[in-house]
Amino acid sequence: MPVMSLGDELPNFYLENNMESGNLHDFISGSWAVLFSYPRSFTPICTTELSRAAQLAPEFAKRGVKMLALSCDNGDVNKDWIQDVKMNAGIEGEFPIRLVADQDRQIAKALGLIDQDQPNDVSMPITCRAIFVIGPDKRLRMSMVYPSSCGHNFEEILRSIDSLFMVESWVVGTPANWRPGDDVMVVPSIPKKEEATRFPKGVTRFSMPSGKDYMRLTPDDF
Repeated sequence: MPVMSLGDELPNFYLENNMESGNLHDFISGSWAVLFSYPRSFTPICTTELSRAAQLAPEFAKRGVKMLALSCDNGDVNKDWIQDVKMNAGIEGEFPIRLVADQDRQIAKALGLIDQDQPNDVSMPITCRAIFVIGPDKRLRMSMVYPSSCGHNFEEILRSIDSLFMVESWVVGTPANWRPGDDVMVVPSIPKKEEATRFPKGVTRFSMPSGKDYMRLTPDDF
């Protein structure tokens, strides 16, 4: 089964549901995007996932990130289920996430999103819970794959997107548990002589028992 690697361009799949259609590359159209898969409609964990994603949709939109949700259900099933999701999420009006019906599992199979441990019948396994963050260049920038028993943390996905945005423009990295506003790491490839010009707000160094000079922090608002 093909598996997407970071940096790979996503295939230009045709996306279809009961309300709209088009292809993936046109949907992205120079923006960042999140494609996440879920096993099935009218199931409890999936309902909580789509509910939380919908509640946080304004935060994704604020960052210019479009949202796609993929399952192996058909469009009519999705349309009915979304009313439950909206009630559970406490939102009204148009659902803020585009749902993609992948009944023949062609997209799920091509992206390696099939959960072989959780078939819904002998021949038709369901999708796992996966997140693909896609850049404006249509390339995979980040992925997370969970078993169907464990729902995603969409706050962590937002945090990861903020990190991706941060390192797009600066030669830095974000440490464990980083949040916007926290200091970021100066990557080892930056020589000490360039610190003053690259990081005008200063660099904090840490003395390590090894004696190696590699732990450096700088404010993220430069």
